[in-house]
Amino acid sequence: MKLSTFTPYTKSFRKAFLIIPFFVVIDVFCEIVQPRLMSIIVDDGILHKDINYILKIGLAMIGLAIVAIVANLCNIYYSAHASVGFATNLRTALFRKIQSFAFADTDYFSSASLTTRLTNDTNMMQQVMMMCLRMLLRAPLMMVFAIIFAVSINKDLSIVMAIALPILALSIFILLRKGLPFFIKMQQAVDRVNSVVQENLLNVRVVKAFVRQDFDKKKFDKVNFDLMDVATKASSIVVLIMPVMQLVMGLSLVAVTWFGGQKVMTGTLALGGLMSFLSYITQILISLMLLSLTFMMISRAIASGDRIEEVLEKQPSLSDTVEGLQNRYAITAGRIAFQQVTFRYNKQSEKPNLDNISFDVKPASTLAIIGGTGSGKSTLVQLIPRLYDVSEGSVLVDGIDVRNYQLQELRSEIAIVLQQNQLFSGTILENLKWGNEQATDEDIYAAARTACADDFIRSFPTGYHTLLGQGGVNVSGGQKQRICIARALLKKPKILIMDDSTSAVDIDTDRKIREGLKNYLQDTTQLIIAQRISSVMHADQILVMEEGRIVGSGSHEILLQTNTIYQEIYQSQHLQKEEA
Repeated sequence: MKLSTFTPYTKSFRKAFLIIPFFVVIDVFCEIVQPRLMSIIVDDGILHKDINYILKIGLAMIGLAIVAIVANLCNIYYSAHASVGFATNLRTALFRKIQSFAFADTDYFSSASLTTRLTNDTNMMQQVMMMCLRMLLRAPLMMVFAIIFAVSINKDLSIVMAIALPILALSIFILLRKGLPFFIKMQQAVDRVNSVVQENLLNVRVVKAFVRQDFDKKKFDKVNFDLMDVATKASSIVVLIMPVMQLVMGLSLVAVTWFGGQKVMTGTLALGGLMSFLSYITQILISLMLLSLTFMMISRAIASGDRIEEVLEKQPSLSDTVEGLQNRYAITAGRIAFQQVTFRYNKQSEKPNLDNISFDVKPASTLAIIGGTGSGKSTLVQLIPRLYDVSEGSVLVDGIDVRNYQLQELRSEIAIVLQQNQLFSGTILENLKWGNEQATDEDIYAAARTACADDFIRSFPTGYHTLLGQGGVNVSGGQKQRICIARALLKKPKILIMDDSTSAVDIDTDRKIREGLKNYLQDTTQLIIAQRISSVMHADQILVMEEGRIVGSGSHEILLQTNTIYQEIYQSQHLQKEEA
């Protein structure tokens, strides 16, 4: 973990970093002189039975304690302010980085791992910064001054301290070094737990429908017990720190009391001096304990910081090219051309997902793509908005390679409606406005009517202000698809891609949507992926795909005469219609 990766997120809190040491010094000074004042009370006040002197020094001690409390509270306030602000900045940067990732980048980390890094790991960094700001200066400062004061009281007794401190420091160092690998494994185990929980919650209806709760319980129990196992190993090392410290502290106090008591009895050390020496020894050991706890948390934060740094330093596999940034091309017509395109999801794979694909789509025309499951239809259309980059060849929009557009410019003129489109928590109106935040009510109603969504939306008691659950769980699959189509229409794109996006609606509704699109998007190039012949037969051009290759191209009539696969699809659907 490099500190330089995280320092930019602390710049807005430099004032706090400058103020905190001031309050730490005040707090340490007030606390470090207390034992000395107590020894003065004992030696000069109590032994001489001078009540006024005792009162005078006692009031001074109370005043210093109040100042120390105020300074400590100020330290806590500014430390909390800076650490929470740092975590907020870091979390924001991390989220923005994740948003810049292509699908391949997200798959590399996994969504569960990214969630853990955004939450648990960031929280750990926040806690450590809070601890460091409060203790990393205070504990060493307290220790140094306590050692100076202790040595000034009696050099002989300081030998005990000189023996105890190295033993304690070495023990803590060894334990922390052994614990660090387990902290890394623990965060990885948290990733796996989050992954199982996330998968279960997203697919809870499937789990219950197939009565697979027991299977999921066993799956969760395994990752949960794995987490428990590694956490137990990490904790078993960490918890040893406290007994070791208590043992060394106890032995040190006993040794100081024994040798110090002898000096008091021989008159070479005053009783108040022994009491203050014991207090300083305690302060030294407590300071070392606080330092060890801080370093323990730092070791955990290093593991979290490495994971966060990995995300922050990851270069998105898709980004704006130099030409795109310089020329700022814009889509004006919507012409599409694939030129000998080959694509592999896995670059090491011998067999491509798309193999030597070439075709042209005229502006404002409709291209339909049909084929069996896994033939590469969805993969093909995802190359147009550059959700993935081609392995070979090129995809052109208006004669310009999509890699030479700015990503924002390219995708702002392309709308995609997927078969499994997601809706967001909020009202139907808010979901529709994802397509165009500036859309008027009339624009929204017109898009909904075109998508055959207006009637069922108005049938809800609160109409367009109906609240949707996460993912649109309270509407049917067909209703969800129609809302997503309306959302895409509001974008008024130059290119509209519909990836089997009417699969959950009946044939009659499908026909109405297609007819509506002709009127609503007269200047838009349309690409329609469908399983039904009725959904593609009126397209200007139809591509038939199989195993990542185009095996047929032409109109409905031509393909019926020339393409065996298209004939088989047509005949099977025609037969099903007759049987129905």
